[in-house]
Amino acid sequence: MSTGHLTIDLTALAENWRALDAMTAGETAAVVKADGYGLGTAPVARTLARAGARRFFTAVAEEGAAVRAALGPGPMIGVFSGHMAGDSELIRDHALTPMLNSVDQVLRHFETLPQHPFGIQLDSGMNRLGMEPAEWAALREPVLQQRPALIMSHLACADDPDHFMNEKQLRAFREMTDGLDIPRSLSATGGTLLGPEYHFELTRPGVGLYGGHPFADARPVVTLDLPVIQTREVLPGETVGYGNHWTAQRPSHIATVAAGYADGLPRIMAPRLGLWHGDQRFPLAGRISMDLITVDITGMEGEMPEFLSLLGPHQGVDDVAEAAGTIGYEILTSLGARYARSYLS
Repeated sequence: MSTGHLTIDLTALAENWRALDAMTAGETAAVVKADGYGLGTAPVARTLARAGARRFFTAVAEEGAAVRAALGPGPMIGVFSGHMAGDSELIRDHALTPMLNSVDQVLRHFETLPQHPFGIQLDSGMNRLGMEPAEWAALREPVLQQRPALIMSHLACADDPDHFMNEKQLRAFREMTDGLDIPRSLSATGGTLLGPEYHFELTRPGVGLYGGHPFADARPVVTLDLPVIQTREVLPGETVGYGNHWTAQRPSHIATVAAGYADGLPRIMAPRLGLWHGDQRFPLAGRISMDLITVDITGMEGEMPEFLSLLGPHQGVDDVAEAAGTIGYEILTSLGARYARSYLS
């Protein structure tokens, strides 16, 4: 095999959903945007539906249509970006539930798709999506008369339990929604972990389902094995890779593996990243290039392996993200299309 092999453990995905669901008294949805966080819309959505999820969320209507195609009729599929211009047919034909974010979206939805289900997104302080308190106050009564399926907002700092913004947004959301007989949702994965006062009637975890922080107890969902193309002996003073960036300080054994920044592995993480063979870690030697990574496997025990592991039991998506100076979300959603994929269930 000439490409990396990405293995997605659907059993772990389902167990992560069940674990987060068990933390709340209300309903637990599932966020499956960005092609199921890069792992495949259809297998991810179907697995979560079998686990018990009955509401799903995507970023845009096109993603919602793909989830509907995978799940068929029945589950609610919410669209965070709301009802954008040109989305009416997609929303209608695929029975999507847009989370309306603005006065313009409310007017567009009511005019083009009257009686079609919708939700409302409120801005509780993140200043990204949703109606601000003054806008909500102006539209509240006519909107409530149409019985929205859900009222939601989103926490900006939920990954930091002690951040003052969490309580500030909780208060703002309550001020805008207390007393309403409509399901509410404030929390994704981080908010779910903050405790019951943040749960309301619906939580909607995303990255925690896929094994990412801040859900520290999540089961790993993804492993990634990279094939070894070639090995060579390098003498002291010889260099490896572009720019003579790495120089051998001793007789060294170098493996070249098939992956690179075209496969979602940022070039910047090379100095802090290692690949694994069993319980042995081996540092990268030189720069990550478009299609290739060179690894110093000097001292490797046993026979030369066909693969070295980037993601596995010793190194998860958040470890790789830390090496790249980013977050696990970005690593997951950047995993390249060239990888061969298999699903465990």
